[in-house]
Amino acid sequence: MPRQLRLSLRRPASFRRQDFVVGPSNAYAWEAVNAWPNWHGGCLVLVGPEGVGKTHLARVWAAETGATILDRDAPDIAAARKGPVLVEDVDQGIDDESLFHLINMAARDGAGLLLTARTPPAAWPAALPDLRSRLNALPVAEIEAPDDTVLEAVLRGLFRDRSIRPPQDVYPYLLRRMERSVPQAREIVRRLDEAADAAQRPISRALARQILEGDMENLELFE
Repeated sequence: MPRQLRLSLRRPASFRRQDFVVGPSNAYAWEAVNAWPNWHGGCLVLVGPEGVGKTHLARVWAAETGATILDRDAPDIAAARKGPVLVEDVDQGIDDESLFHLINMAARDGAGLLLTARTPPAAWPAALPDLRSRLNALPVAEIEAPDDTVLEAVLRGLFRDRSIRPPQDVYPYLLRRMERSVPQAREIVRRLDEAADAAQRPISRALARQILEGDMENLELFE
């Protein structure tokens, strides 16, 4: 039987407040971001591994505060004078003088500086001594690896983006066995979608077991 062509029905990434799921792994960061404009020195750094929701939370804040999102490779300092500012992935490289000025400007009334990174600011390279001292003093809110509440919501969102509604027993099965990682969740959903399409059968717990165990030779046997 010839395989059917699948339509691309994936939804664009959503950065709405109501789509951010709060759990034990990110509750402190959620509260810290929502404490603006009462951040110490007008600054806050969101720290956490890839895919834990730093960008989602940062974009919620940016949308609600009217913050300017700056390119870390070429930050527009003049644009930062207009109000709050967001710069992402700062630990991947940013000009020392630009970051120094942004931190100094953040304490002005109506301003604010939200930075995201995978590592804490104390670990960022800084050639300017004055910048080093400011980085060491920046307040940090860490988002940890996702707990069950957050990870299940991520899985549901990823399936929903592909217009898939798996049986409910798939979720607890995956949560008990998968790596605590959003990128891993994304990879599992992708593989489940592609394997189900290849076998022309719906996603099931049996298929999830085969995906997690790496048994892709007997897909025609799952029910």
